[in-house]
Amino acid sequence: MIFAARSEQAIREELVALALAVPAAWLIGATVMRRVELICAVALVLVVELLNTAIEKLADRLTLDRDPQIGRVKDMGSAAVGVALVMGAAFWLFALVERMGLI
Repeated sequence: MIFAARSEQAIREELVALALAVPAAWLIGATVMRRVELICAVALVLVVELLNTAIEKLADRLTLDRDPQIGRVKDMGSAAVGVALVMGAAFWLFALVERMGLI
């Protein structure tokens, strides 16, 4: 985790987001379970980003030449991060709407 945080800006940003999510979840989450879900949603984004970083580092270690297949693999890892971000945002938006009493 230390190596990843030192070498990747995205990991550092997501660690900050996780640190901010813990107190925010206690303010927004209506129940203890919802709070845990909100924190886990942010942790999931971090996990997917770590896996994406591992894929990218491994691919760069294999070759620095431009390889279309490696490019597609890296794109799929980035897409996985994007999906995790959308899922996390959906969890947080749902919890916020729930807290405001709109649903």
